[in-house]
Amino acid sequence: MLHLRLIVPADRTDEVVGLIGRTVGTAHLAVLTGAARSPVGDVVLCDVAREAGDELIGALREMGIDSSGSITAENMDLTLSKHAEEAERAAPGEGADAVLWEELSEVTHEELTFSVTYVAFLALATMLAACGVMLDNAVLIVGAMAVGPEFGPLAGISTALVQRAPRLAGRSLWALIGGFAVAMVLTAGFAWLLDALGLFTEDMVKAERPNTGFIWHPDWMSFVVALLAGIAGTLSLTSAKSGALIGVAISVTTVPAAANAAVAFSYQDLQQTWGSSAQLLANMAGIVLAGTLTLLIQKALWNTRRRAAPPGRREAGVPRGPRPPSKG
Repeated sequence: MLHLRLIVPADRTDEVVGLIGRTVGTAHLAVLTGAARSPVGDVVLCDVAREAGDELIGALREMGIDSSGSITAENMDLTLSKHAEEAERAAPGEGADAVLWEELSEVTHEELTFSVTYVAFLALATMLAACGVMLDNAVLIVGAMAVGPEFGPLAGISTALVQRAPRLAGRSLWALIGGFAVAMVLTAGFAWLLDALGLFTEDMVKAERPNTGFIWHPDWMSFVVALLAGIAGTLSLTSAKSGALIGVAISVTTVPAAANAAVAFSYQDLQQTWGSSAQLLANMAGIVLAGTLTLLIQKALWNTRRRAAPPGRREAGVPRGPRPPSKG
């Protein structure tokens, strides 16, 4: 179940309450008249089955409640209520299969902000991976892959393509390309520093490195792994199972490839630089492709399921046209 907290202008409260009442899958409706102070209005509270949440939130946005008031949604881990059970049974489909597009857009928006923290995490992950490739240490590589925050922008690109949101796509590309560019430049400088200190040597780059040599030898298996990871990562975001993202992070060779390219470039080893760059691009392309296809399939399956639902289990909200683009 989702819990919705709405701040609604007083003259539109009846309209919002009516919409909620007509929406199958809602329960526990409460109205606190005049409770809101900024912005001024009424507070409307309700619970809604996850599988009905996207329709209701979309209808509220089309009414302009996000502009004149506010819409806040949060996942509820435990709800003990007969009314909630009946609402979930009445809503079409299964909550685990439902995609909350507003939530997905917000999650990817938070992850793709080109901030100091984002760049710092990506740069530190790349430097850690550089130590891993130079020492041929698989443990360091896995640690670096877990630290890297690059899945957020990749998911943002997939979401933008499905939602046809060019602004979100632009921000995602900027965070991805700009972030990796800064991280690789800093990692190259890090490699030069450690070389000056005698901790990195050119022989370490030229060595066979049986544990990490795959990083600059892209093949079709790398692309297959990226596809599988993209599917798993997208499903973890749409089903709110964020713990699965750790497994996704340590399965795709994006950060290590960027690190190997930066270190190899610092030693003018162009063969490894190009090979690592190709590995990086192949993995990112595989994740974006898989994420986009996964979202499209989820959207199509959900729409099909909703159309096939009995009339009594469909949303009873007002007819709606195209949804306005998500903020950010």
